[in-house]
Amino acid sequence: TMREIAKLPALAGCEPILRLGNVANNKPDGDKPAITDNGNYIVDLKFTSPIKDPVVAGKQLKDTVGVVDHGLFTGITTAVIIAGADGITVRTP
Repeated sequence: TMREIAKLPALAGCEPILRLGNVANNKPDGDKPAITDNGNYIVDLKFTSPIKDPVVAGKQLKDTVGVVDHGLFTGITTAVIIAGADGITVRTP
């Protein structure tokens, strides 16, 4: 599944990484795969550039055999809050 994710056109430039350690945090803290309470593995995606079309990326992920869900909250949010070195930015459609 990770190889198929890496080939998705909308996710060009991403690196799928199997999460290791505790399923409850977003950092590797162990040497065994993190497994959800439903028995699924978690694959984090590391990007070298922004996702050009998150809606298409989400659809391609959902259409990939072996992918249960993703964390791209497209179509259900009213704003995005971005925290970075320059402070906090709020973006709305």
